[in-house]
Amino acid sequence: MSGVGIIGAIIIGILAGWIAEKVLKRNHGLLTNLIVGLVGALIGAFIANALGINFGGWIGSLLVSTAGAILLLFVLGLIKRKA
Repeated sequence: MSGVGIIGAIIIGILAGWIAEKVLKRNHGLLTNLIVGLVGALIGAFIANALGINFGGWIGSLLVSTAGAILLLFVLGLIKRKA
């Protein structure tokens, strides 16, 4: 999330977590959405950089964070089902 600042990262994290929650039809609170969004941002940024995808600004950060958050919730859902 380059160039968005700490407040921007928090806002993007909350939005990414909320969007991922809606896509996967889950129901979490604000704090969980923030955590999922921020961890998703790390996952998404790692994958995007590994694939050579450049992203920047609010829109790019939101897209990458949302993709990472969806992947995180999906994997956690698989693990939860098996346990």
